[in-house]
Amino acid sequence: MTVIETRHWPRQLDPSRLVLATDLDGTLLAGTHEARRRIRELFSGALPEAKLVFVTGRGLETVIPLLSDPTVPRPHYIIADVGATIVDADLRPVEPLAQRIASRWPGSQAVLKALADFPELVRQSVPQERRVSFYATEDAITPALRAAVDALDCDLLFSAGRYLDVLPRGVGKGVAVRRLAEVAGFDPAHIVVAGDTLNDLSMFEAGFRGVVVGAAEPALVQAVRKMPRVVVADAAGCGGILQAFDRHGLRLDGDAAAHDATSYGEAELVMVYHRLPYDEVVEGGVTYQRRPKSPNGIMPTLLSFFAGGRKGSWVAWSQQASRTPTGFIPHVAVDAQRYPQLKAARIPLTADDIDQFYKKFSKEAFWPIIFSFPDKAEFRQDHWERFLEVNRLFAEQTAREAAPGATAWIHDYNLWMVPAFLRPLRPDLTIAFFHHTAFPSSDVFNILPWRNDIIGSLLQCDYVGFHIPRYVENFVDAARSCAPVEVLDAVPCAPRYLTFGCALGVDRMHTALEVGGRRVTLGAHPVGTNADLIADLVKSDDVGRQITEWDEYLDGRTGIISIERLDYVKGSLEKLQAYERMLEQHPELLGKVMLINIITPAASGMEIYDSLREELDRVVGRINGRFSTLGWVPVRYFYRSLPFEDVVAHYAACDVAWITPLRDGLNLVAKEYVATRHAAGRPGTLVLSEFAGAAVELHGALLVNPYDRNAMSATLYHALTMGADEVAYRSGRMAAIVNDRDVARWGDDFLAALAALPASGQDDAQEERSVA
Repeated sequence: MTVIETRHWPRQLDPSRLVLATDLDGTLLAGTHEARRRIRELFSGALPEAKLVFVTGRGLETVIPLLSDPTVPRPHYIIADVGATIVDADLRPVEPLAQRIASRWPGSQAVLKALADFPELVRQSVPQERRVSFYATEDAITPALRAAVDALDCDLLFSAGRYLDVLPRGVGKGVAVRRLAEVAGFDPAHIVVAGDTLNDLSMFEAGFRGVVVGAAEPALVQAVRKMPRVVVADAAGCGGILQAFDRHGLRLDGDAAAHDATSYGEAELVMVYHRLPYDEVVEGGVTYQRRPKSPNGIMPTLLSFFAGGRKGSWVAWSQQASRTPTGFIPHVAVDAQRYPQLKAARIPLTADDIDQFYKKFSKEAFWPIIFSFPDKAEFRQDHWERFLEVNRLFAEQTAREAAPGATAWIHDYNLWMVPAFLRPLRPDLTIAFFHHTAFPSSDVFNILPWRNDIIGSLLQCDYVGFHIPRYVENFVDAARSCAPVEVLDAVPCAPRYLTFGCALGVDRMHTALEVGGRRVTLGAHPVGTNADLIADLVKSDDVGRQITEWDEYLDGRTGIISIERLDYVKGSLEKLQAYERMLEQHPELLGKVMLINIITPAASGMEIYDSLREELDRVVGRINGRFSTLGWVPVRYFYRSLPFEDVVAHYAACDVAWITPLRDGLNLVAKEYVATRHAAGRPGTLVLSEFAGAAVELHGALLVNPYDRNAMSATLYHALTMGADEVAYRSGRMAAIVNDRDVARWGDDFLAALAALPASGQDDAQEERSVA
């Protein structure tokens, strides 16, 4: 190898010309949180002209996931496959280097064929290009093996006492760095190479300034002892690189590597939710707080964790005229009497922010993918950038609110990227995420142009929870397709969850992943309903009066309740068509059944649903026009939001609930119906889509495939004609589940899972080991 001339080098490194060419495993990806943060800051803006080069024995395929890891600075170039692959930041081959290497490579099949008579070589099952890697001992490197490799015009590289690479002639890490420097115009005097194993020795032998980081392979330390420009550092990983910068005289203007101390808050638990736990109402220019219209969501449960005086913050948006509104008060009490130590940390967002971040992008790009309707998805880069911007604001506010070692509990896909921004800011936090919607299969999720960024962000969490095991497994598959992930523990799903014979069933669920030296724990937590609140409402005078009125109106007919939000994923049209078909097939039911169809309007400004509403109006009109009589209409159709008390009365009055979404993350309506019928002492039949998450939990429901037109009609007919004993048995099974696993238990179980995690903080000795 040609060694570069060093006699006239300056004593100090020039920050504007600095190039760090560093190994990954054990070097750039190792060290304390603080050291890694400082290196990330240097190459992510503090030194805008400095260049970073990854130099690794990994195949490029396993390096790509690091580009989405927020804790790792993004490189300007990547040298992979021990120098056999050289690409730029956009993963384009660097020419003419790439062509020169490719022209000297005989091909993997030729190498394998030539070495077939050496059984002591065991091929490594790792992604690679223009090289073939084996496991071998030093004794395996015989003259015959060297001759076979020479005949291929290739080189042998043996490292760490067990890894053997066959490479194109003249390829290696040191050669690759030197040739890249020539092509890219780097000044050799300001290149610093870093490594920790003999695999990196060629970089030091090329004559560059260098650093062997702490905890390196002893043989490498011994080999560089007499190299005057190589620092043997005490600190591991990034800490060693920083020591070398100082030894090589790197002067940072204004101490660019210094870091302002994070301003810690006092919150032990930070809820990170896209909206506040109350409604903001502006009257006469004054903003008032009002309790949410629906009392049966998860908000009361999440708030309950602060009832005992726990210090907390609730991070959410507040719509304002600008992001810097005059007189804006960022912190307000949520409810000083009930939650004396809880404050709302409001992030001012404009109407345009909310429109793009939530109403448009989240619903037009993510929502169709989450529920497996990719044909309805629309991807816009400008909307993604706004999404990132808003998520960054949430992360920064969370970092300011949390006390040292606190827990940040992030909610739902609208805030997918918050962990990516939060982890570098506050590595001391326990970061938890709960996914309130479905999580699609990996082949659908991977349609997202930003899939690597999203998975990379979620893998910064300590704990990620989903409703059901199927969504956990879908996430695991997506993670494995985006990053080199080791799947760890698994548990059986039965008997709590349905396994075989249900569209969303799985028999085992993985509970932990390891990626980049970090453990990410996973869990299934189906959200429950507030069964006690429902029982109290059923006993109330107002609801009792409404139930009586509905009983009188139905007058012995069987009521079929259907309640859902206006959304193409809910299967509203398919349901109406199946009902129409059942009436055609069973005329004996005419006048004896009534579908009470309640459609809750979508949020204002959601134009995507306008055509669906028009079609629903048309189909309802057609059914009623075909079958109505003077004293009976087959469909009572309501297009409006109803108070929850009214909804409970509808549940209590109807013997059958027909809930058949094409896709649904869980579906609380099903659980509310079961809880209501039990509280009213009226067993009821639940017809539930196999593609609703609740289907795997509610043993006793009649499951149906909403895409099967005949099955939809037949299953509804079965529900309407089921014997009383079977109705009571099924209803009792479901009620036991719903009442036992209510929303309060959901929250308690989630926090208990967080409490069971290993200590989130690692000691320095642990942190300084390789994390990849």
